[in-house]
Amino acid sequence: MQQILLNQVAPTFLQEEQYAASDIWNRIVHFDKGKNVQIVAPSGTGKTSLIHFLYGLRKDYKGNIELDNSRLSGFNVEQLAVIRQTVISIVFQDLRLFLQHTVKENIEVKSRLGRATNIPALEEMCDLLGIASKLEQSCGTCSYGEQQRVAIIRALQQPFDFILLDEPFSHLDENNRKKAMSLIEHCAKLNSAAIIFADLKPIEYFDAAHTYFL
Repeated sequence: MQQILLNQVAPTFLQEEQYAASDIWNRIVHFDKGKNVQIVAPSGTGKTSLIHFLYGLRKDYKGNIELDNSRLSGFNVEQLAVIRQTVISIVFQDLRLFLQHTVKENIEVKSRLGRATNIPALEEMCDLLGIASKLEQSCGTCSYGEQQRVAIIRALQQPFDFILLDEPFSHLDENNRKKAMSLIEHCAKLNSAAIIFADLKPIEYFDAAHTYFL
């Protein structure tokens, strides 16, 4: 996939005056493969909703989201599943990990559906982000910051043209944030993919082609 297009998209649960100044809502915006995007979104502006719209999880918006000229709302369940396995990866704000399973089992969920090529080995990623010693540990016994790193590595295991990040570093210190960002950017470049990074404030060390204020 080469492009995601938002054609005058806006959440139906927000009043028009709430998003009148937005760079994204109710406008024509396109995200292109290979070009990183940063979305700065204060609380209450629909940041997580936007990420869920792009992933096809929610439809409570007006306007159209198009994937290479095909409306996202027109895809059936099977087609969406393929898109989520091969085209769009995601790190949810609430992580959505299987807490009763081990760290390794959580990470391998994605690679079993479709393995990404030309990325560092799982063990190498875990070592880089400081969770190599946790691989056989139950995910539920890990700290939230460790769980965030698990979710990041899991999202990098599948092929993708776009990776959606919803506040992925909220419980990481500055050093681990930079390490995680570097790993994500490296894997995105290997996939010639785009990062769509949504957070409450700008991330100075993120190499974004464009910054939008939601």
